[in-house]
Amino acid sequence: MTGTGAVRTGRPGALARLPGWVPPLVADAALAAALFLLTLGPGRVADGRGFALQSALVLPLVWRRRAPRSVFGVIAAAALVQWLLGVQLPADAALLVALGTVTARAPYRSAWAAGLVAAAGAVLAAARWAPEGRFLASGAAMAAAVAASALLGANTRVRRAARAQRLARLERDRDERERRAVEEERARIARELHDSVTHGLSVVVALADALGHARPADACAVTARIAETGRQALGDMRRALGLLQDAGPDAGTDAGSGAGSGGERRSPPGIGQLGALCARMEAAGLVTRLRVDGEAAGVPAAAQLTVHRLVQESLTNVLRHAPQGTRAEVRVSCAPGAVTVEVTDDGRAAGTGRPGSAGAGLGLTGMRERAAAFGGVLEAGPRPGDGWRVFVRLDPGGAS
Repeated sequence: MTGTGAVRTGRPGALARLPGWVPPLVADAALAAALFLLTLGPGRVADGRGFALQSALVLPLVWRRRAPRSVFGVIAAAALVQWLLGVQLPADAALLVALGTVTARAPYRSAWAAGLVAAAGAVLAAARWAPEGRFLASGAAMAAAVAASALLGANTRVRRAARAQRLARLERDRDERERRAVEEERARIARELHDSVTHGLSVVVALADALGHARPADACAVTARIAETGRQALGDMRRALGLLQDAGPDAGTDAGSGAGSGGERRSPPGIGQLGALCARMEAAGLVTRLRVDGEAAGVPAAAQLTVHRLVQESLTNVLRHAPQGTRAEVRVSCAPGAVTVEVTDDGRAAGTGRPGSAGAGLGLTGMRERAAAFGGVLEAGPRPGDGWRVFVRLDPGGAS
């Protein structure tokens, strides 16, 4: 059945290679015109009656996709009139085209009904026009043509349904990816807010406590430190909240480049800012020693931000939970393909309210998620004797 293949403009085939922008009505009109001309010729249409029957059989194909059942009914009626008048025309092939369209597009009941009508027509045509003694052979050939037309239409229906299922599955997968991306972005923003706000407030609280015991000559310096820490925490919070307002595709890459407290664009903190971080912790009363080995310039900015946040959260936990007089040590080692971070302190490991090594709590949970984003596994727990240790090895080239 050439008609069914001609309208699938997106499929391979001689007539199916029509441009995708050709309207279906135009494509069907071209099919009807081609079939009309191919079945019209000397000896095929003898008179005006034959020409009228030829037109009645072929021209309804123009609307075959708009009204497949009606078109099949009109063509079947024309074929019945042709049979009653005893006029044999090659244009009967239009009935096969209409049958394939009904099978491909109409409900199953209509498709079965159309198939039975076409089969009955094949039997009647063989009974009237088959050569003497060739009724069975002619009937079988016509029935095979009817079955092939119906099967081609059914195959088109199945492929269309499979294509619709694939598209629906792709849309579901896309929605699921977008949902996961939103959830990951929310979790990342929550980590940023937790790290920056918790760190800033912990330092401010420690400085405020120290202010009550400071000498008048040192009070101004402590107050300045409080203001500086508050401004830095406010800037970090603005950068994190700025992610919520960034609707562009690069929202994830601007995590630390939002406006600072003065509205200017600022780069995200990295390994180079660990010295300033340790200085703030010193001012808050936590003696901190920093050691950086290797070249930090080769570490990507995203990995440097992770290192900075891991150290910041670790030192904040020491400041909040360790007893006064605790000393902390930060070691960062930058090697090709790996960055290791170790934060230790000599404070008491038990009875001080430290979070457990299982990582219950937003702080350690966020640290583990940051480490996992670069293929690292965070180790956090008490040291032998007194103190606490946080260790992680990152793979900057394996970011997920």
